[in-house]
Amino acid sequence: MRNRHLALIDVVLLSALPFALVALRFETLEPPQAVVQAANAYIVLAMPVRLAVFYWLGAYSTLWRYASVVELQRLVFAGAASGILTFIIGAVVIKGTGLAETRLPYSTLINDAVFAAILIAAPRLALRVFARSERLARGGTKRVLIAGAGFAGQAILREMHIGGRLNMIPVGFVDDDAAKQRHHLGGVQVLGTISSIPDLVSSLGVDEVIIAMPGAGGAVVRRVLQEAQEAGVPTRTVPGMFDLISGRVEVRSLRKVEIQDLLRRDAIQTDLSGVRELVSDRTVLVTGAGGSIGSELARQISDLGPSRLVLLDHSENQMFDIDNELRARHPQLDVVPLIADIRDAGRLHALFSGIKPHAVFHAAAHKHVPLMEQNLIEAVTNNILGTRNTVDAALDAGTPHFVLISTDKAVRPTSIMGASKRIAEYIVHMAAVAENRHYVSVRFGNVLGSRGSVVPTFLKQIEDGGPVTITHPDMKRYFMTIPEAVQLVLQAGALCSGGELFVLDMGTQVKIVELARDLIRLSGLEEGRDIDIVYTGIRPGEKLYEEVLFGDEDVRATNHPKIMRTVTAAPDGALATRIESLVRFAVLAPDDRVGIRKMMRDLVPDFALDGAEQAPPRRVSGEAASAPAAAQAAAARRLSPHLGRPAEK
Repeated sequence: MRNRHLALIDVVLLSALPFALVALRFETLEPPQAVVQAANAYIVLAMPVRLAVFYWLGAYSTLWRYASVVELQRLVFAGAASGILTFIIGAVVIKGTGLAETRLPYSTLINDAVFAAILIAAPRLALRVFARSERLARGGTKRVLIAGAGFAGQAILREMHIGGRLNMIPVGFVDDDAAKQRHHLGGVQVLGTISSIPDLVSSLGVDEVIIAMPGAGGAVVRRVLQEAQEAGVPTRTVPGMFDLISGRVEVRSLRKVEIQDLLRRDAIQTDLSGVRELVSDRTVLVTGAGGSIGSELARQISDLGPSRLVLLDHSENQMFDIDNELRARHPQLDVVPLIADIRDAGRLHALFSGIKPHAVFHAAAHKHVPLMEQNLIEAVTNNILGTRNTVDAALDAGTPHFVLISTDKAVRPTSIMGASKRIAEYIVHMAAVAENRHYVSVRFGNVLGSRGSVVPTFLKQIEDGGPVTITHPDMKRYFMTIPEAVQLVLQAGALCSGGELFVLDMGTQVKIVELARDLIRLSGLEEGRDIDIVYTGIRPGEKLYEEVLFGDEDVRATNHPKIMRTVTAAPDGALATRIESLVRFAVLAPDDRVGIRKMMRDLVPDFALDGAEQAPPRRVSGEAASAPAAAQAAAARRLSPHLGRPAEK
């Protein structure tokens, strides 16, 4: 029995109650002896019956600090049932069995039943009130307005009062139901309609609006979102009742949709203690530091205590943001922001020779498949030439550690972007073998939440009311969170011996349509009713599914259960010359899509040339496509010096 202390209190109070009522009935502390005898017999018989009824109906197995109307109803029923039984005992059984000469007065028995129920309820109610006042005394810091004065709103209000972990203070409800206006729910008033949100936010100092209308249509939810947005406060949504009942989410789990909610596996954690030895008290350089991966790299590296963190990016605005963030995060850290283009070899050599980084994390790249299909020259010069320039600058500066961020699209590529990243892997591998340096590549799948990825795109489409556009119902991808990807990159820098390619075990591929449905559901909406999904067809360069490894790669385990290491054969001695020829030809004939593709196919034999060429070329030059040696030599003479390594190198 959970509530032994309550049982003891009940015995004491219920034993004293009949004597008090008898004294009240006869208006004396010395009532007739026959009545006292009857009261004694009544207590002996009625007490076990009463305690048994209350025990059977759960009065001693309830968490009364969290009691609700259901527990109150059970308590009232127990009081009524025990009152009927004890009335029969006092009015009939005692005299009929000869335990007393007379029965107790009917008024005494009725009062006993009523007051017994009160005495049973009083200590339990006191516990409930004490617990609530204790939680309210701790208080919260975030003032919230609840949209929807119904069952979901009541559940949220109850969680604020009971759970104590939401750190929220409910200031009121809004609801468009006219019958609810100015009424109270759980002690909190319905202050107005949805259209009054901006005024209430301003007058009450509201910090956030919670949408507690899981059954409402998308139009109503969007109205709340719009009013809250105009008021300048964020919103959160209560999950649907199906999710609550099924246990998928709880009311206390109320929060913004988090990226890791979309992973259909546990988030992967890696031990970065080994990475600390790589970057602690060292100069570390991150290219593409303003991007999604680069900025997270900078954040995690800054936490590991480098002596100097050099940020390199060609985007001024993105650099400004991450530079200010890191300076606020680590005021003592020497952060060096550099605006530079990795295609400018001369600029990189000058910077690296002055900085002499101990480790370089190369995250600068063009990543969007459809865009690169239309901008082949950018994929070649940024992803291939830029990688070569960065590797060359690191070699000349004596940098011992270099990590390239690659992609699963480099495996049997069907896109220019994927093929360009595969060639970038070649460049890093050649440098590792030729110079015996710890230069490696890290290959992973799509990153949830990165700029331009499916999640921000879907969220924007959902916010706009739909439709959510998907290229194909069977499209699948591997997914990682940004922190997972960055931890893998850092871990690779610590695990490498040189020339390897690291791959993360990302579980099974996830259908894009299922990801979209998760986002729709977590946004409190319903597919087909609030938001439609439309299939638009596979875009140029896209595959239905991705791979992270070739079938013939030598895959080896590492000391991390989720990280694999592959070792490939030594590169072809003529590979560097062929890559140089590709870059020079692409600069000479940027519009010759067929010619560039053919030269990339020569470098990447499993590049699906026909599959990738789904869009007609803007212009095809048969003479340039053949790329004869004389034309390449002429191109080399016309190229600006910064497009290749200096001649003496």
